[in-house]
Amino acid sequence: MNITFFREYCLAKKGATEDTPFDETTLCFKVGGKIFAIIDIELFDSVNLKCDPERAIELREKYNGIVPGFHMHKKHWNTLYLNGTVSDKLILDLVDHSYALIVNSLPRKIKEEIGYL
Repeated sequence: MNITFFREYCLAKKGATEDTPFDETTLCFKVGGKIFAIIDIELFDSVNLKCDPERAIELREKYNGIVPGFHMHKKHWNTLYLNGTVSDKLILDLVDHSYALIVNSLPRKIKEEIGYL
């Protein structure tokens, strides 16, 4: 997987936007103004994704390439290393999971605005 594919995958989701609120190399993908994925544009060596806390623990125990979220709330975020230790399919599944967690937490009005309902 490369950054172009990853970016297009994230932006193809309903209501998804991107910006660099922290610095010029940290790219955030958001829905309804809330972040669901964070990557470094230059390195593209890891991605931070929101995750259900119980699933996060299971994933960390099963995969060496999944650790508590770097600079994030460790209970709710995982960092996935993009070095081949986690399959592309699982990475994309976890992007979907992160996006769904954020969308499901949004107020009905915002869900309607982004066309999710």
